[in-house]
Amino acid sequence: MTLDLVIRNGTVATASDVFRADIGIRDGRIALIGEGLGAAGEEIDAGGRYVLPGGIDSHVHIAQPSGDGIVMADDFESGTLSALFGGNTTILPFCLQQKGLSLRAALADYHALAEGRCYTDVSFHLIVSDPSASVLGQELPALVADGYTSFKVFMTYEGLRLNDAEILATMDTARRTGALVMVHCENEDAIRYLIGLHEARGDVAPRAHASTRPAAVEREATHRALSLAEITDVPVVIVHVSNGQAMDEIARARARGLKVVGETCPQYLMLTAADLDGMDWEGAKFVCSPPPRDRESQDACWRGVETGVFDLFSSDHCPFRYDDPMGKLNPRGRTSFRHIPNGIPGVETRLPILFSEGVMKGRIDLPRFVALSSTNHAKTYGLSRKGAIAVGMDADIAIWNPDEVRTIRHAELHDGSDYTPYEGVEVRGWPTTTILGGRVMVRDGVLVGGIGTGRYVPRDLSSLAGGMERRRALAAAAVHDI
Repeated sequence: MTLDLVIRNGTVATASDVFRADIGIRDGRIALIGEGLGAAGEEIDAGGRYVLPGGIDSHVHIAQPSGDGIVMADDFESGTLSALFGGNTTILPFCLQQKGLSLRAALADYHALAEGRCYTDVSFHLIVSDPSASVLGQELPALVADGYTSFKVFMTYEGLRLNDAEILATMDTARRTGALVMVHCENEDAIRYLIGLHEARGDVAPRAHASTRPAAVEREATHRALSLAEITDVPVVIVHVSNGQAMDEIARARARGLKVVGETCPQYLMLTAADLDGMDWEGAKFVCSPPPRDRESQDACWRGVETGVFDLFSSDHCPFRYDDPMGKLNPRGRTSFRHIPNGIPGVETRLPILFSEGVMKGRIDLPRFVALSSTNHAKTYGLSRKGAIAVGMDADIAIWNPDEVRTIRHAELHDGSDYTPYEGVEVRGWPTTTILGGRVMVRDGVLVGGIGTGRYVPRDLSSLAGGMERRRALAAAAVHDI
């Protein structure tokens, strides 16, 4: 067999094993794993390096409408480039349905933004903001059959949030089609009540964002979302969990037999609410939802990473520029926390932070890192040829130098924002070479691949929905029932 690329002498890690082996790649896929593989058109010596599946970040916001006068800092070019340098080969951004408009139209616009502009592969989640009868009865089943197999609902943000009846109806569509529902769990009515109290006493600095979104509003909404999933009998992903109280709700739901996937993010392991209390409105840099909390919550989230409460470690990359009239310091954002765009950048630093703070400090082992960073994302979201180093899989690979020590500086990152919330954090371990579909994209920290190499990837349904054939039958039947 003639090979296009061989990676030699590396330590290979999967979600279950760590072993020494060479990897042979042909036609964009892994063709051979073994020792003494023959010559190839290109070779990489990975001696002293870890050879891991390329990262999959399944929670990313890019080029998403964000309100009047507010513009996200990343388009698909800068967002996927940043992801690539962070050891990622696939990202899953969200396509937002605006009220009154169809999901198909939103997807057409989103595809147009991504076409020819990606350095990584991409696949899209759907955000359902207007679950009309036609959307639930026609559009969603057809889109699931076309490979858009996950959608997100919000319990917060006016203009996005759904009431319980709408969530139940959306979950019922997921049950009929085999799709997977993701839920942003915060109680909007409680948040609006607390905002009113803060504004009445003139407490409008960025720090108030955290105190108007306490753990209780996340805990209550998590309990309610899981109850609705139980009623409709659907698997569900609880995204960006920030504290032990919400984790307890996930554990109790699992004990009742629910299929629940838990996700957390770097900000809940590295930041606290105190970061929002910076001088000269700098706390705006750390405004995200849910907000970072306290040290106790940090410790709880680390326990969730270590013990399996969390299946997914995602960035929730949602970048805005700080010093920008269309970003964090927009004219209204300078006057009150409620007008500061919610979100922080993090797609490039997600994996180095988890590797350094998790693997290198002994909190998790290398297979657990691979599961949290790649394999579980692929299984959860139906990326059947990604997330693993095995014969026949896409040759999406990140080669890590475990001994490289870096201090995170935004000046050295590749996103479109003007800051990183992790400025000055020292990490040990960094992905130095990233390979997408057998093509070397970053070699020893230098970009060598071209824009447009990344492609859109339609997905199968989640592994939580059952066997592949059953999942396809579910989607097809739902479309035929229209």
